[in-house]
This record gives sequence, C-alpha cells and structure tokens, in this order.
Amino acid sequence: MKVISLVVAFTSWTSAALARVVDDQATFLGLTGKMGRNDDFLRELYGDLLSPHDGMKMSEVSSLTLDASESEEFRARCGFYQENPVTYPDDDLSSDLQLFSGIVTFAHVPMARCFDHRKAKKESSQFDIAIVGAPFDTAVSYRPGARFGPNGLRQGSRRLGGGILPVRGFPGSKLRHLDPYDAGYKIVDCGDVPMTPFDNRIALNQLYRGQRAIYNRTTIREDLKVPKVITLGGDHTVTLMALRAAYEHHGPVAVIHFDSHIDTWDPKVLGGGITKTQSINHGTFLHFAHEWGYIADEKSMHVGIRAPFLVKSDEKHDYDCGFEKIVARDFDILGFQEVVDKIKTRVGDLPVYISVDIDVLDIAVAPGTGTPEPGGLTSRELLTVLDGLEGLNVIGADVVEVSPAFDSNGEITSIVAAQVVDSFLGLMTVN
Repeated sequence: MKVISLVVAFTSWTSAALARVVDDQATFLGLTGKMGRNDDFLRELYGDLLSPHDGMKMSEVSSLTLDASESEEFRARCGFYQENPVTYPDDDLSSDLQLFSGIVTFAHVPMARCFDHRKAKKESSQFDIAIVGAPFDTAVSYRPGARFGPNGLRQGSRRLGGGILPVRGFPGSKLRHLDPYDAGYKIVDCGDVPMTPFDNRIALNQLYRGQRAIYNRTTIREDLKVPKVITLGGDHTVTLMALRAAYEHHGPVAVIHFDSHIDTWDPKVLGGGITKTQSINHGTFLHFAHEWGYIADEKSMHVGIRAPFLVKSDEKHDYDCGFEKIVARDFDILGFQEVVDKIKTRVGDLPVYISVDIDVLDIAVAPGTGTPEPGGLTSRELLTVLDGLEGLNVIGADVVEVSPAFDSNGEITSIVAAQVVDSFLGLMTVN
C-alpha cells in the first residue's frame, strides 16, 4: 500500500509540475486570444504555414515575443530569428531542394512511358537518351540480388542531376565545361522493363522487347536517328538483349567491357553442361553476342580483368570472341593515357557499347555485388578512364551486378554505380 501511495503521490506531483511548465510557457509566449491557446501557439511559431501562397508575395512569420525577464544570453540566441523571420516558397515548390521530393527517378530526370504500344508513334513521348532498369538476377553463378540494382542505382543518384564537375574529363577537355543534364538532350527514365523471375527465356525476351520499344521511339534531336539507351542491371546477362536491340539499329558494335571476369566462357564450360536453358548466363553472354554477330570482329576490349579462368582454353576462346584485355594490374604499370589510347585504338570509329560490371572495382569500393574479386580498380581509376573515352561514338551502355543487399550501410556501391552512369551521360552528350 505504501508503494501505491508513493506512486500516486509522484504522479500527482509530476502532473502538477507539467501543468505549471505549460502555464509558464504560455505566459512567456503570450498565448492568448480568440483562437485558443494551442492554435495561438502554432501560429506564433509557424505563422500561416498552412495557408496558400500566390507566388507574387512571400509569406512571413511574425517574430517570437520575448519576455523582458529572460536572460541576455537567451535573448541573444533568439535575436537571429526575430531579425530574420521565416519565409515560404511558392505553392509549386520549384525553388526548394529536390533531393527528396517526388518519385525517385535516376538523377531526377523526368519519367516517360516507353513501353506503351497502344499509342501511335507520333503520339508517344519523344526523347534522346533513355535510362531503363532490367530487374533480373536468375542467371548468376554466385550471389543473387541484382534484380534490386535498378532501384539501388536510382537511390544512389539522388545528388546527381545537374552541375559541372571540376574533374570531369582530362584537362582541356570539353567535358570540363559540360553539364550533361543541360546539354540539349532530352533524358528520361523509362522505369523498369517488366521481367518475370520464373523463366529466364521469357524474362530475356521481355527485356529485348522493352529495349526494342525504346529504340523505336522518335528523338528530338535531328542528329540522332534513334535514342541512346543506358540500362541499369540486373545481372550481366541483360547486356545480351541490350546488344541485340542495339545491333538491329547500328549493326555490329565494339564493346568496351569493364569487368573482373571475361564473360566469354564457352557455355559447355559454364552452365551449359547442366541444361541448354542455362547456357545463356552472366558468364557466357559475350560468347553468344559474338556468335550471333552483335559484336564486331577483333574490335572489343576487356578492362580490369583479374578473376581466374575455369579451363586452360578460356584465354584462346576469349580471343576468338574478338576481345583483347587490359588486366587490373596493368593499371600499376601503364598510365591512364596509355590505357585510354589502347582502348580507343582497339575500337576505332565503330559504334561503341560500354558495359560496366561493378565488380571491376575492388571489394573495398564496391562490396554490393554478386561475384566480388579482390585486387580491383578504385572508383577514381574507373571514372578517369571512362572520361578519357571522350570522342567515341557511344550508342549505349549499362551498369550491372549491383546487389544492394550486400552493400554497406552507406550505400557506397550504389552511389559509385550512379556516378558511372553520370559519366556515360557525359560521353553521350559532349559534342
């Protein structure tokens, strides 16, 4: 009983104390008037925050009323807010920071309905560069999760969308003065292609049809016959369908393949020994791209290779598929300009498709990927080489194998991958 009495007494005491505090604050703030104490308190703090603004005149909040008995220190702290009352933007919020507003698209570019076949071509939206997601990861050999890569990339791009980078391109480059989001190209985010997670054959066909629908759109710029397409993977198998769609409009292309793995494996070595369905996977897609004629002979280049071969014949088979390679440790020997020159010499003046498997980067830089390998490139090395490719005819690109489930709490893999896409946009828009 004594315990209960003590609890009741303490509760009564705290309630009374709280009431006194509220009364004291109300007296201090002068909260009296016809609207009642609570309404006056909100109005005193926020003014007509909830009132509409006509765009012609900014609303202003009345300054707080300070009691004369308050200490000089307290009054000094509040003085700034008295002298600088809060103002509110127009109702359209166009002057506000856009990092966290609206639906998340890549770098806040506008959304577009790219797969609507019901509209006539002339009624469909027009654009010059399309960013599209490929949420697919059922052809991997190690860790799944890249189906969530498109969303991770968009989240990682929230701070992008405008501005000139002081490090974009080499000294003297046009890239140094380029804002790719304001360079005369209409860039849109098409969202993700609907891809079934239950049957790889159907899913890859869906991706091909989605890519084909984008290429069939009309561009705004007269110097572009078809849009340029950037694909957000997804595991690396999605590149095969992107190459197929690009081939139909550009013919055989040169591929610059940034990866720790060659991905030209003979399907008899990787996957195809189990079932024919699994012959096409994220380690064999370049074999098929060459076999089906999507890749030009002896014009493609691997960059950053370091993963082990599976059998002795892998290296010869890779060369037969039209690739030369710059391995990861060549970066310790060659300068950046020499790396860039080797790539440019190899691809020549052909239409170029750039594919970046995020595992080309070291595990410390990009842990959120399906098949990580130690000893990779830094993000600066990758971005510098990409910018060095200025002048190539880049018709398409992708970033793949981003698996957010394995990323750090700081989302570093998604952020780096988004910056890679930003570099793609620079290469596609610089004149």
